[in-house]
Amino acid sequence: MDTKELLKKVRKIEIKTRRLSDHIFGGEYHSTFKGRGMTFSEVRQYQFGDDVRNIDWNVTARYNEPYIKVFEEERELTMMLLVDISGSELFGTNTQFKNETITEISATLAFSAMQNNDKVGLILFSDEIELFIPPKKGKSHVLRIIRELLEFTPKSTKTDISQALRFLSSVMKKKAIVFMLSDFISDDYEQTLKISAKKHDLTGIRIYDKREEEIPNLGIVQMQDSETGESMLVNTGSKTVRRNYTNFYQEKVKNFKEQFSKSGAGVINTRVDESYVKKLLGYFKRRG
Repeated sequence: MDTKELLKKVRKIEIKTRRLSDHIFGGEYHSTFKGRGMTFSEVRQYQFGDDVRNIDWNVTARYNEPYIKVFEEERELTMMLLVDISGSELFGTNTQFKNETITEISATLAFSAMQNNDKVGLILFSDEIELFIPPKKGKSHVLRIIRELLEFTPKSTKTDISQALRFLSSVMKKKAIVFMLSDFISDDYEQTLKISAKKHDLTGIRIYDKREEEIPNLGIVQMQDSETGESMLVNTGSKTVRRNYTNFYQEKVKNFKEQFSKSGAGVINTRVDESYVKKLLGYFKRRG
């Protein structure tokens, strides 16, 4: 992708997702993800109706009249986007590829965080950590994240969710809001997920295409595994083959929902031909 084309694409995504985050997600994001707690701001004279538990007894004794401590929410938060860029994210049949939907959702979330003056960071992963952009504030930083999501070419086509979560723990010492975007076909991430969900406010966003849910009857066709690159002839005319594939796929989806829910993390499922706006908004409202 040449620079001119890339900037055009970045601009297009910025216009679309910025509007969404400004008009729809700003307030929802703010009320869903509160600050880290309350921080002491100042003291003022006691007024009728104030909580007596906030009386500052030292100042009260000094001035011989009641004063209370005023607290304000410590707002600044950090959002981390953990984005799966393995081979299976290049799948798409209808309106767009999964990785295009992932880019739009990531951009919408990043602009929502920016609006709240929060920092945003990015981890792109396959079965290794492909790229880490440390959290920072500001529009130019968000645009850099969008550029990387559009342009980055992964070294590997495989996926390892555990590896990504382990890396997150090593670089993020304080609690962060974490959105992990993937199709979650990967296995064996139960333990690392538990640890990460305890430390961070974690949400898994599963992006999928409806054509992945089952194999149509097309006779004998050559198929390639997008993650391993392995090709094989598959008899899609066989009911057993089709049923086995559907069972395998449903097992992965069930595993994702169960593992995330069990560890206390949030779950969003969105199909590429559905409105991710409705899904995100519904999720924020349920949590807010």
